[in-house]
Amino acid sequence: MRRTATALLAATLLLAGAAVSCSSGPSYDDIVKDCTTALKQRAEAEKGKPAECKDVKADDYDALLMSQTIDDLGWTDKDGNFDEGKMLEDAGQP
Repeated sequence: MRRTATALLAATLLLAGAAVSCSSGPSYDDIVKDCTTALKQRAEAEKGKPAECKDVKADDYDALLMSQTIDDLGWTDKDGNFDEGKMLEDAGQP
């Protein structure tokens, strides 16, 4: 599931990055990378959208945020893929 979401996100970012590459500012890919870094580094209690993410499209931001949340909760395996067993274990289900 996470691989599919990651592949879809990567394809979207590549297309968006190609469309924006003619501008003089940072590429969309760079903006998304900065946003991802900001999400990883922010304190747990912070709930607002980091300033680094202001130019990230809503759907892309939602995907980045969900990916980071799943990772923060420890619901990923050693390869970074979603692990349903870990999620169910946290929920108290066998």
